[in-house]
Amino acid sequence: MSKPHADWRALNRANWNERVPIHVAASGYDMSALRAGAGRLHPIEEAELGPVDGLRVLHLQCHFGRDTLTLAQRGAKTVGLDFSAPAIEKARELAAELGLAVRARFVESDLYDAPRAIPEPGSFDRVFVTWGAINWLPDIRGWAGIVAQFLKPGGALYLAEGHTAALVFDDAKETPDGMPGWYVPYFHKEPFVDDDPRDYADDSARLTNVRTVEWMHPISEVVSSLIAAGLSLRWLHEHDAVPWQMFRGLQQGADGMYRWPDKPWLPLSYSLWAEKPAG
Repeated sequence: MSKPHADWRALNRANWNERVPIHVAASGYDMSALRAGAGRLHPIEEAELGPVDGLRVLHLQCHFGRDTLTLAQRGAKTVGLDFSAPAIEKARELAAELGLAVRARFVESDLYDAPRAIPEPGSFDRVFVTWGAINWLPDIRGWAGIVAQFLKPGGALYLAEGHTAALVFDDAKETPDGMPGWYVPYFHKEPFVDDDPRDYADDSARLTNVRTVEWMHPISEVVSSLIAAGLSLRWLHEHDAVPWQMFRGLQQGADGMYRWPDKPWLPLSYSLWAEKPAG
């Protein structure tokens, strides 16, 4: 009898394929600024990423390409990669609509097949990975090696992610005082299976491809994997905010980010910058 997570890639792809039209229409993925020629990233990336004009940027797990196209609007030459065919189709459609097809190319591929799908090793100034990306990957060392392979000497990875300490909790295990309860241990080594019909970007949506498979990757594992791949950690930041409503009890601020309502009980996200040595 096969394990429920044996076909993790097919399960996750079906789930994300179904999410594409939901997210394209969701307010959380509002594209009015992008269509007006003034696309914005979330405040954390805006404060940390720096100028990209003239740079080659590889956006791994780009979904339907909103952020890829925002970077292209700012003068980057971008390549977005995602394993969802509907997401890549929508990304290409948006690139054409916005007149950015020359600056933004989209490739349909599984993350681990990226070196074959984009045979351009050592050619990118930046690798850009953000928000709900690495939890879908079983092999974080393999991911780090792929990131390093694509970077030019002197190039850098920018990663912004939900904090693994927060991912220990979930609303499905809510405590009597309304706080999220225990979900998956921080140091959990095995894949964990979830059957959740909800979508984080649209409260009213109910998915039919509900089963997903994810992995916990403690920050120490992420950093150690990047170092093992030959990258140097320049900085690591922890944040009290996250760009989606990770828990029902979080409150949205004027900047669009979600935070604990009273005290910053634990970090909700983190970001890091890791560089490939120049010589």
